[in-house]
Amino acid sequence: MIPTGAIPSPNIWDFPEVYELENTAVDPDGVIEAAMAELLSDGASLSSSWGDVLDVGCGAGFHLPRLAAAARSVVGVEPHPGLAARAARRVADLPQVTVRQGTAQKLPVADASIDLAHARWAYFFGPGCEPGLRELSRVCRRGAAVVVLDHDATRSTVGRWFAAGLRDDGIAHDPERLERFWARNGFVRRRLDVRWRFARREDLAAVLAIEFPAGVVRTALAEVDARGTGWDVDAAVNLWFRRFG
Repeated sequence: MIPTGAIPSPNIWDFPEVYELENTAVDPDGVIEAAMAELLSDGASLSSSWGDVLDVGCGAGFHLPRLAAAARSVVGVEPHPGLAARAARRVADLPQVTVRQGTAQKLPVADASIDLAHARWAYFFGPGCEPGLRELSRVCRRGAAVVVLDHDATRSTVGRWFAAGLRDDGIAHDPERLERFWARNGFVRRRLDVRWRFARREDLAAVLAIEFPAGVVRTALAEVDARGTGWDVDAAVNLWFRRFG
């Protein structure tokens, strides 16, 4: 059963296998992990311990093993029961990782028990996510860090498609308002340039189809086809970061 208050995520909820392909394609060069390492460990590698880690909206658990490599313990929280079960199977051989069903608004995590909270493409997209931020303030220890990753719709090829998809869906996107929201909540932004890497056009097309409206997908594929240089595309990411003092 899906918990009350869960916000549907049709891309991964309805197409988990394709979303797995997307996760594999995004940032093959490890730009995001390197930026996290710099922010959290003064430039040390991911082998440095980040303490007790929370992954909010962990989906099928794609990032849990990577987080576990740098942590004392990891808790993945996911509202969708099928995805939570997939995540649990994925980390069955990692005793320091636990998967729990729950929402960002009501985390199944003890008070002051987390050193790093991580949310990637999950829930934390600005105004409206205040209940989740309040929960983070409850579960995070003094000095804990929060890393929130989302798409930057103001630049890059994928960002342009993302912005067009929001417009086609009738969603108003105001990057300046978004930045004001995060700043007001104590976050600073690091802009990251990454890429999506695909070996086949079919894989790119499948991922685009679960992320964007049909008209944007047609335009995007035509653009990539006309370019004629393969199926990699440039993307931009906002990494929002804060520490609880």
